[in-house]
Amino acid sequence: MVENNLIHETSPYLLQHAHNPVDWYAWNDEALKKAKDENKPIFLSIGYSSCHWCHVMAHESFENDEVAKFMNENFVNIKVDREERPDIDDIYQKVCQIATGQGGWPLSIFLTPDQKPFYVGTYFPVLDSYGRPGFGSICRQLSQAWKEKPKDIEKSAENFLNALHKTETVHTPSKLEKIILDEAAMNLFQLGDATYGGFGSAPKFPNAANISFLFRYAELTGLSKFNEFALKTLNKMAKGGIFDQIGGGFHRYSTDAKWLVPHFEKMLYDNALIPVNYVEAYQITKDPFYLEVLQKTLDFVLREMTTPEGGFYSAYDADSEGVEGKFYVWKKSEIKEILGSDADIFCLFYDVTDGGNWEGNTILCNNLNISTVAFNFGKSEQEIHDILNSCAEKLLKVRSTRISPGLDDKILVSWNSLMITAFAKGYRVTGDQRYLSAAKDCISFIEKNLLVGEKLQRTYKNNTAKIDGYLEDYSYFINALLDVFEIESDQKYLQLSLNLANYLLEHFWDSDANSFFMTSDNHEKLIIRPKSNYDLSLP
Repeated sequence: MVENNLIHETSPYLLQHAHNPVDWYAWNDEALKKAKDENKPIFLSIGYSSCHWCHVMAHESFENDEVAKFMNENFVNIKVDREERPDIDDIYQKVCQIATGQGGWPLSIFLTPDQKPFYVGTYFPVLDSYGRPGFGSICRQLSQAWKEKPKDIEKSAENFLNALHKTETVHTPSKLEKIILDEAAMNLFQLGDATYGGFGSAPKFPNAANISFLFRYAELTGLSKFNEFALKTLNKMAKGGIFDQIGGGFHRYSTDAKWLVPHFEKMLYDNALIPVNYVEAYQITKDPFYLEVLQKTLDFVLREMTTPEGGFYSAYDADSEGVEGKFYVWKKSEIKEILGSDADIFCLFYDVTDGGNWEGNTILCNNLNISTVAFNFGKSEQEIHDILNSCAEKLLKVRSTRISPGLDDKILVSWNSLMITAFAKGYRVTGDQRYLSAAKDCISFIEKNLLVGEKLQRTYKNNTAKIDGYLEDYSYFINALLDVFEIESDQKYLQLSLNLANYLLEHFWDSDANSFFMTSDNHEKLIIRPKSNYDLSLP
């Protein structure tokens, strides 16, 4: 069986490509030196293990012997896991946004041997289709241009580099005045979907940071409509298919405006950030509905994403057995067989029909109140609640015998830190000791395995910690330590947060611009030293 250089990596994403006929390298000195020594352009492909379109492009292009042969002869081919190397991803995502107006994964970039981009895109089909050039054609054209029009390539690369430097520079200092908050709140409100909640149309992402902001803005101003909109969004999400109704936890985003059909991957960071929204919703309303969603999500992480040593895994794929969503969907006949006489109640509540609501299957969602179902079946609301819970347990047991989606089992400090915060905040509203224990166990895990002196490593797998920590690793971990310190008042949490904060200021602070770099001053030098100034999927 063919093997390439990725066979020596720990990243599940890189290992997925270790048997491609493409002669892949990880991003390292050997690969970058090879490009310079042989004067070959670099093809850089950035993705992550649970990315559906990354799998599609890999299958179409990188497993294609003919395409691989051309790539190997004409390029030095480098694969990057964006979760391991957010700095590389950040730089070239910005280039993609400059060039095309949008980014995404898989990210496909052609670079000069000194890492300057000259052509960029995301997913390319292998063959020309719908007026779009295929990946094979692009490789041929760029290889020819590299040999015959080097000045054009150089000019394109310089243009990208100049534009990139401009995105990194903040020219005018500003104060955080209320008028900026007013403007942000109104802009979000105008983007809001008045019917289904959330921001924009399809696809719809949870945007946890936006919800937290609206809660705070409502508190600051006394304007209840911002609270109402945030609560509506959380209600609609929790009742839609983006929430795993029987297993708990949130999928990455909804492909439609109603939150019904998710992109089925489950990311640790979503299941760390979104629960905090439900904690806040419960604190505002005292409605047990929000508490139940919180508990189902945290219990899912405890059950399916926690390592025996106390760390948290990164993600589950969308696909199982090569089919997206297969693990999560149901046929009505299957549900009736499992649930027997309770099936009619369950099917009414979760909108299960013979025809299904997605490709002949049913994604469980909930558009009815328990009171309506109770009235229909002549039972009390508590009886219906108990029946639904019992049914969910039976279905979860059956589902656990299915072939599970692939698990990305690397452990990232930043995402683990967000999860510590979620468990700490979850403990504060539930009093469930398991949640506080999970938070403390994870801190111990990071201390033992990912802290070298006062320096954090980013990622851990197969008993190996590697890659210097990024700004997000330090800042989220410091924040998590303080969240647990507020509950425990144990001096060790405060002391460790102080040590890390001192390291952060010493090695990440830009005193000229009064802001933080994404990477430390002893990190590998890239074409720019990136900064991240806005909320994306992570704050």
